[in-house]
Amino acid sequence: MPRRRQSQRKYLMISAIAERFEIHPQTLRLYEREGLIKPVRSAGNTRLYDEVTIRRLETILTLTRDLGVNLAGVEVILNMNEQMEQMQVEVDRLLEAVKSGMIDRRMGRERRFALEKVPKGPLAKAETD
Repeated sequence: MPRRRQSQRKYLMISAIAERFEIHPQTLRLYEREGLIKPVRSAGNTRLYDEVTIRRLETILTLTRDLGVNLAGVEVILNMNEQMEQMQVEVDRLLEAVKSGMIDRRMGRERRFALEKVPKGPLAKAETD
């Protein structure tokens, strides 16, 4: 998913979020103090919630309201979820390397070493031109 510039993102203020999710603004401030959400701040120091923060808030509310998880448990679950996402990225990267190796073998290319020798020194660039 390509990242949009910060100025193109859609933000909602704390009052809109509180009304939308039927929670008190102090609850949102508590979640921020606990480090569960990190809204961005405007130049006037107003809390602004983007799509990513809103989705994270939805997860927090599902855990607390529907599943009865306390805030310490929510923190653990969110941290574990982030770790799983990072591991998935690593697994995807590894799978891509394996697929690439299989394609190379099918095409008759042998790459025993992933590194290539690159000339050193000030003339190295001139040699490649």
